[in-house]
Amino acid sequence: MPAIALLSALFVVGFDQFVQWKYGTMGIIGLLLLTVGIKAKSPTCSSVGAVVLALMVAQPAL
Repeated sequence: MPAIALLSALFVVGFDQFVQWKYGTMGIIGLLLLTVGIKAKSPTCSSVGAVVLALMVAQPAL
């Protein structure tokens, strides 16, 4: 059981670092809003987080 928790924690930290490296602070904020919204069962919060992440991923070409 502790091995699964350790692997899960390592995955979460690694994914967080990847998002921050790739998308910066706004990516972390979007991921945080999405996660909190899902955990709190708040459709508004999770929707805002999903929109922020979608805008970060699909940046318009300038």
